[in-house]
Amino acid sequence: MSPPRPPSPALRPLSLSDWGLLVLLSLLWGGSFFFVAIAVVELPPLVIVAARVLIAALALHLVLRLGGERLPTTAAAIGAFALMGVVNNAIPFTLLVWGQSHIASGLAAILNATTPLFTVLVAHVATTDERLTLGRIAGVLVGFSGVVAMIGPGALAGVEADVLAELACLGAALCYGLATVFGRRFRRLGLSPVQTATGQLTASTLIMVPMALVFAAPWTLPVPSLPAIGSVVALALASTAFAYIVFFRILARSGATSISLVTFMVPVSAMLLGTLVLGERLAPEHFLGIALIGLGLALIDGRPLKRIAAAMGRRA
Repeated sequence: MSPPRPPSPALRPLSLSDWGLLVLLSLLWGGSFFFVAIAVVELPPLVIVAARVLIAALALHLVLRLGGERLPTTAAAIGAFALMGVVNNAIPFTLLVWGQSHIASGLAAILNATTPLFTVLVAHVATTDERLTLGRIAGVLVGFSGVVAMIGPGALAGVEADVLAELACLGAALCYGLATVFGRRFRRLGLSPVQTATGQLTASTLIMVPMALVFAAPWTLPVPSLPAIGSVVALALASTAFAYIVFFRILARSGATSISLVTFMVPVSAMLLGTLVLGERLAPEHFLGIALIGLGLALIDGRPLKRIAAAMGRRA
């Protein structure tokens, strides 16, 4: 007879350290659009995704061993890893990379920013502690409008140019929403963020590498350039291996809706990196986008508005 399952710890609001981790995660995932844009010029999507998850999985197995941890071999853990590997890696990675090979990165980022909308809807149906509220749905809509304002309406000009590619990016966002809610169960299994990330990426590697070998025949391709190789390695180590350790740490502590906010922050991080590293200049629409995204995050989090209301009540 198996021992009783320990109760799941209660979700808590995002702390200052959690917000810091969200910013870090937005930087890591913001870079993924840049890395994919370079790699997809020379490599087919299946090869990029297979190399991404393989390198990330190998790196995390090394981290796991150095930390003295092991992957669990229970049926529950293996099943959870397999499902997350499919829904959180194999399907959305392939859809996004394929989509980015047909549409601009800016439009792909806008479509990816629908993830919080899917997440709050799935969480409302599938959980009891992340119910849909007017504040959350308003925050999602305001935050999404901020992403559109920041990237620019021009990114939507060719929205009918390649409907399949756009649907692929939306499909990836739906997958992320489903996976983020499902990923909460790793807390109940008592797994660390490193174990969870390693198991998920190992499962997706076992899926994607055979698919790339069968359908993309990578040995027949020309040798990629150093920038393409470097982009794939950076995509694997920074935007995948390290990013998923951060992802599962936030998810375990604050829930699916909170972690999905990162897709609003990714365009902000990309824009700030361009300003600081490349010397790009901020335009008025960038400031408008930042303001709307900030308001959207405040509406979803709820606490800043409650504090303002409480302060106004005391003054009255």
